[in-house]
Amino acid sequence: MGCGKSSVAKLLEQRGYRRLDSDEIVRSDLLCRPAVMAELRRLFGDGVITAEGRVDRGRLAARVFADEAERQSLEDLVHPLLYAVWRARLDAEPSVHWVFEVPLLFEKGLENWFDFIVCVTTTPAQQYARLEARGITREQAEARISKQLPLARKTEWSDYVIGNEGSPEFLARQVDLLVERLEAEGSLRRR
Repeated sequence: MGCGKSSVAKLLEQRGYRRLDSDEIVRSDLLCRPAVMAELRRLFGDGVITAEGRVDRGRLAARVFADEAERQSLEDLVHPLLYAVWRARLDAEPSVHWVFEVPLLFEKGLENWFDFIVCVTTTPAQQYARLEARGITREQAEARISKQLPLARKTEWSDYVIGNEGSPEFLARQVDLLVERLEAEGSLRRR
């Protein structure tokens, strides 16, 4: 969170790969489904639904990051639906080279779904600054990050690591080097 996985995924998309953003699927699809909204209302009450009938993601996040049981209830509801979307997309286009953005990959034991894992890192100061620029307070960021594995562990378990501490040009060059390496290894080919 706040390290730059979306930036790297977008750069890969610009280089011809198909991007699947798990957070966006949850926001724009799953949390809009009437059955999901009804279950959210049942689990968390009317306070997580706005007057316009949408999920108030800010209020929902505040609740689930403050209470482990509520966070688990939300994940139990949303994650199976998300995995079904992944399967459907993969089944519909099996020859496409996909780039998945997965926030809780290791935490949920999903690493075996993928041919290789790319971890994007940054310094804690940059991570918090990026999150604050998105309107997430330091306290909210700390609560969310505390639910994730330490970045050092993620880098250890990943196949490739990209450091996002420098300029956008430096990040783009690292992505280019990654693509070159993947193509040389035969792991991935551009379409």
